[in-house]
Amino acid sequence: MGNSSSDRSSGGQGERSYRDGQGAKDARPNILMDSSEDADLFNAKAPQEMQEFLAWQQDLDSNSKNPAQARPTVFTWSGAAKEVYVSGSFNNWATKIPLNKSQKNFVAIVDLPEGEHQYKFCIDGQWTLDPTGAVMTSKTGTVNNVIQVKRTDFEVFDALRLDSQDSDVSDLSSSPPGPYQQEAYAARSEDKVRHPPVLPPHLLQVLLNKDTGVSCDPTLLPEPNHVMLNHLYALSIKDGVMVLSATHRYKKKYVTTLLYKPI
Repeated sequence: MGNSSSDRSSGGQGERSYRDGQGAKDARPNILMDSSEDADLFNAKAPQEMQEFLAWQQDLDSNSKNPAQARPTVFTWSGAAKEVYVSGSFNNWATKIPLNKSQKNFVAIVDLPEGEHQYKFCIDGQWTLDPTGAVMTSKTGTVNNVIQVKRTDFEVFDALRLDSQDSDVSDLSSSPPGPYQQEAYAARSEDKVRHPPVLPPHLLQVLLNKDTGVSCDPTLLPEPNHVMLNHLYALSIKDGVMVLSATHRYKKKYVTTLLYKPI
């Protein structure tokens, strides 16, 4: 006769074994057919695996919907120098970004993604650490400055909301605080020598002063930062002509207008 298999139960627990024609046990797994235990056997780990799958899918959705957003980060050098540049891990140390000279220091605003970034200043051709900033040692043993870009540092609207809650509107008055008198205002001597306020560093980044690549269309400008919008820029008067410019945004498009005015 050919080989045949037979089932037998042991101990009333529904255990089944397979034997060939010579009485040896078969190595095949136990498979329950038409039994109420089938659902428990095949679905015991289903809830846990389903939860892990849903959590993995939610992570993918959150990563695709919330990519790392670039945050405007200010780099400042307060020492004496003629030319100051900055470079770091955010651009793979490939290029040096120039800093604009202000009244007392050098400033540059760079859009950096959230996270930790190493950087270093190039002062008149010499790589220099910022003595006022935090430092760390890289994998190659080089000591660099380090900066942490956090989302919480840019939650302006939450800060404004907290400020409005702290202030008591009922104490406000339509009249400015302070004593009132009948004496006429007399200009003091120190009022005449006051200098105008220092220009905010982010306004030093003029869109028309930025260099464009050789392969770029000269009529197309790089995408401006939001702080550059709705400001009037003026070029020094030359040959009796003043040049004015302004950049505006409409939806996702930016338009920069130039006005040439004879003087």
